[in-house]
Amino acid sequence: MRVLFQGAFYFYRKIIAYTTHFVQMGDLSSALEHKHWHNWQAHLPPSWLHPFLNLMWLIIGISLRLANLTAKPPWTDEFATLVFSLGNTFSPVPLDRAIASDILLQPLQPNPAASIGDVIHNLATQDSHPPLYFVLAHLWMKLFPSDGGLVSLFAARSLPAIIGAALIPCVYILGKVAFRSSLVGHLTAAMMAVSPYGVFLSQEARHYTLAALWVTASLTCLVIATRHIQNRTPLPIWIALFWVGINALGIATHYFFTLTLCTEAIVLIFLAWLQLQTSKKFSLLFSPPWRRIYAVATGTCVAGLIWIPTLLENENRGALTEWIRGSRGGLDWLNPIFQALGTLIAMISLLPVESSQLLVVIPSGVVMLTFFIWAVPILLRGLDIQLQHPENRIMIQVFAGIVISAIALFFIFAYFFGIDLTRGARYNFVYFPAIVILLGASLAVCWHPPKELMEKNGIKSIGKWGINGKKAVMLIWLMGFFSAVTVICNLGYQKYYRPDLFVQLIQQTSPVPVLIATTHKTYVHTGEMMGVAREFKLANSPQQPLFLLAHQDRDPNTSTIALENTLKKLPRPFDLWLVNFHAPVKETVKTCAISDTQSLPSINGYEYKLYHCQ
Repeated sequence: MRVLFQGAFYFYRKIIAYTTHFVQMGDLSSALEHKHWHNWQAHLPPSWLHPFLNLMWLIIGISLRLANLTAKPPWTDEFATLVFSLGNTFSPVPLDRAIASDILLQPLQPNPAASIGDVIHNLATQDSHPPLYFVLAHLWMKLFPSDGGLVSLFAARSLPAIIGAALIPCVYILGKVAFRSSLVGHLTAAMMAVSPYGVFLSQEARHYTLAALWVTASLTCLVIATRHIQNRTPLPIWIALFWVGINALGIATHYFFTLTLCTEAIVLIFLAWLQLQTSKKFSLLFSPPWRRIYAVATGTCVAGLIWIPTLLENENRGALTEWIRGSRGGLDWLNPIFQALGTLIAMISLLPVESSQLLVVIPSGVVMLTFFIWAVPILLRGLDIQLQHPENRIMIQVFAGIVISAIALFFIFAYFFGIDLTRGARYNFVYFPAIVILLGASLAVCWHPPKELMEKNGIKSIGKWGINGKKAVMLIWLMGFFSAVTVICNLGYQKYYRPDLFVQLIQQTSPVPVLIATTHKTYVHTGEMMGVAREFKLANSPQQPLFLLAHQDRDPNTSTIALENTLKKLPRPFDLWLVNFHAPVKETVKTCAISDTQSLPSINGYEYKLYHCQ
């Protein structure tokens, strides 16, 4: 890891030094359309400059997203992506009896006979997500050979990684369109390239980068609509149709995309209120610009309503989302606030504060705290100066409105409906692009401070502690880069499940045959055991464990009975590993000796007890 840090630091330091040498933006206080770049003629033809920079951000971003792509084991949600994208289901896996690893892993085997129709049908009947991403993954994974008879993890994760990299030029366009500034676009793209949150989403075999791509496109349409509302001109029909199409694709990718649509609706209501403040004519809300926006809203609603029957018919919806529901008491009421704050911080900076070693956690925490004490005032001052600019003020308000509305919706769900969306950091894709745009707009002021606006507001320097201008921007970017490397090395946004460590523990502890038993409610629990079985297969271990998925509906004793029946049929001796087993077992295992596991390490995602059955 040290070599990776040193080599990457040297490479990107050279890039920054070269970029700084020729990239200078014109004064923000001059007319926005008359920007100039300092001394670029000596290095690149003018038509090459912006494509070159965008290519550079793209190369940095995709190299980070593809690094160590398969080093971390897949977790339960990723297993769902793998299985459903193949056109398979979890149904063939037997319950309530001991099974071998190959039987448990059968849904991960590519199925040449499966079609797109199978993917859509299986999702509609057994999962809680719309099918667009899974259909794309189905087509994508067909391009790759299997890995030891199982679907390729690289194939599954490379698709969201590539889509995540595609976000980089997309946010450049959004930043440039919103602020009519190539500098804002480039700084936004640069920060997206190294965002630890962006890398985290991109390295998961899930649909969140595709959803974030649609969020970015929809926000671009919102920005264009805002300009037309300001100018009181009708939104072009092709933009309106494009906006409806993007929104339809967003809903077909993830239902939580509707939260982004809600934030856009709130922003549009705010814009309508602002317009009524300047002109008391209520008829303005029925003028051509607003009529087109109402048409977009109607088309989007129709695109969303077609999914209602699918949602209502899905019997597994409640069980699969049970983990984000529940009551809370005492200090638990503060959890959504701290979880939301933690995700916001990790969009910019995330050092190894999740490490198991205090010698790593403490210095990392101190560095992050010092960084934010220094950086937050700079970023807020940059946004404040942008708000002073007449043409930029409305865009800062729009993006800030998106972020504030989204966080408010998360809190409403958490505190009023008992659905804590802040528990899943990945759900913050609904406003992530807006955060990066605000960051880019603020850094643009740091890179080229507008002297007139600063003098007008009595601001001598935007920097802090003697670190100003471009140095501050580069330091913030470097913090993002090292944070991205932290995620790549699984020192930040760590995987919820570590079956690799659990398999190593079993191999070191159990010299006899092994039965691994867990209680089963949904395919999530099947995925937990799939992770363990996959690690045994990849390790080519001579140890061939058996697995028991003891099904449980409402009565936990059904799992107890399944375990008891299985234990009676197995030849002894063997070791029984109860993993995430939530059912009474005292009488069932009375013929087995419980092992003292206090000296054994805890494993993320696998709460276990060990019994020696002689």
